[in-house]
Amino acid sequence: MVIKQLSVFLQNELGRLEEVTDILYKHNINISACSIAETAEYGVLRMIVSDADKAAAALKENDFSVKTSDVICVETPDVPGELHKSLQLLTGAGINLSYMYGYSNGGTARLIMKVSDPAKAIQLLK
Repeated sequence: MVIKQLSVFLQNELGRLEEVTDILYKHNINISACSIAETAEYGVLRMIVSDADKAAAALKENDFSVKTSDVICVETPDVPGELHKSLQLLTGAGINLSYMYGYSNGGTARLIMKVSDPAKAIQLLK
């Protein structure tokens, strides 16, 4: 399925992530998945939240730089080789994977993927 992801650009300094979570908490927005990529000066917080539009507006009101993008969520059995099978399908169809993050629980793996052609990727991975 295609879902909205927020990318929030943060200075890599004490308290910045806590500020984001405080804003989301005060607006009753739940974070269901997140990832942080960082350098010495800044980080990119990628999140799947319960209301992407409301979250983006609240963060922008508080001077955070926010970008909304489409990503896909793929569910697979949590067994060896399932990620490899998914990546083979994408590669074989010429679909580029920019980045991915995920988790597994209860025998199911859930992966958030940023791909070059979300609609085609979903069709292949069903």
